Order: sequence, then C-alpha cells, then structure tokens
Amino acid sequence: MSHSRSPKLLKGAIVQFKTMPIVPIPNIIIFQYNPESLSRTLTPYVPPQPSSDKTKPPSADETSTLSQPQEPTETFSVSLFLDASDALEVPEAHPVAFLTGVADRLAALEMLLYPQGESLLGSLVGSVSVSLGAGGFSAKMSKDAFAKRDEVPVTLFVWGPGRIVPVRLQSFTVEEQQWNQLLYPTRAKVQLGMKVLTKDALQKDTTSSSDGKDIAAFCYDWTRGQKEALAVANIANSVESILGMLPF
Repeated sequence: MSHSRSPKLLKGAIVQFKTMPIVPIPNIIIFQYNPESLSRTLTPYVPPQPSSDKTKPPSADETSTLSQPQEPTETFSVSLFLDASDALEVPEAHPVAFLTGVADRLAALEMLLYPQGESLLGSLVGSVSVSLGAGGFSAKMSKDAFAKRDEVPVTLFVWGPGRIVPVRLQSFTVEEQQWNQLLYPTRAKVQLGMKVLTKDALQKDTTSSSDGKDIAAFCYDWTRGQKEALAVANIANSVESILGMLPF
C-alpha cells in the first residue's frame, strides 16, 4: 500500500569538532541530497592461527575458537551528489555558489582529511582579547593561541538519531562533472569511505586532545545501546513467530 504523501526525510550530515580554546566548535556539513544507498561492512576479529613452534605455549586467543577481545571493525561507504543548479537560479541569494559553484562544499569535505594546525582560518579566528576603556572598544587577535597539532579533528557521521558514530575518513574520491566560466565545479559526485572509531580506540588514544572525544564516546555508546535494544526487540518478535507456528 503506497502513501499518498511521502514523509519528509531527515538529511545526513558530517560533524567535525574544531579545536578552540574553551570548547570544541562543531562544523556541520549537511548533505545536500541523501545518498541513494549506504554500504556497511563489519569485519570481525579473527583469532590467530596456532603457532608452529611446539616449544611456545599457545595464547588464550589461539585456544579459544570463540575469542572476541575487541569489537568488529565497521566501515561505511556513501556517494554524495553536489549540485549548484538551484542556487544559480537565484544568484543574488547565493553569491558564493554563483562564483564558485560547489567548490565550498567540496573544500569543507576535503578539510576533514587535513591535520589541524596553523592555517589561514586558524589565524583569523585565533585568540581574541577584548578590552573596554577610556579609548573605547578594542580587539586584538593572535595566531599563537592554537598550537600546531598533527592530527585530524574528531568527526561524527550522523545518519538520523539512530546512527551517530565517530569516524575517520579512509578514502575520498571526487568526480567533477560540470564547471562554470571560471572552471569552478557546479556539479560533482563524492565517494566517501569511513571507518568507525570504537570507544576503546578513543580511550586508548592518549596522545590526542580530549576536545570532542567525550562527545564522540557518548555518541558511540548511544548508537551501540540502540543496537542492543533493537536486538532485544527482535527476540520478542521471534517468540511471537514461534507461538504462531504452534498448532494450538
């Protein structure tokens, strides 16, 4: 039975937490169009093969066929489509799209792959010291407020309230399909490969800053908890199905 009116779908997004002096500031990249499909792969832990060295005692993992010391590795693969056609119809309302097409959205996605450090944006939004005195209002900016950090910021993949997980981009492929007069792309397809960062991986990473990591760990627990709740709900469905099979 088809519905007369299609419900309005939420849009997926990628949220990046930029390092700031007090709290991490989220940079939200909302998908212009939701991908038509989303591929997920879960790779379970594989116990090591028994050692050929008879003098070496086997490890616990080698003797247990059900050993699972860590959570399975989960990856996502999505294809995103970017199109500036609608914005170009009203150029006065979208001056950035009129000049650069979808280049700004491509750049926002690409910057997810770069380490945090001294950059033009970091220098512009550096430390701001504000004073109010007899001379009036003054503001001073310093680019030394942020130490160079050779690591990518914490990133969340948001696919509705049921799936909010910390990820790290593993692959990024862009296919530019149309351009404007200045050869900025006006239509493009982006293929993203993302690996889910487990809570254990986040906690074991002692070299990174804690900015955003607590939020990422909470989101991971939230999504994991929903999986467990849905699995329990399926048990109830199974019991109902079994009762329906009985002849009495």
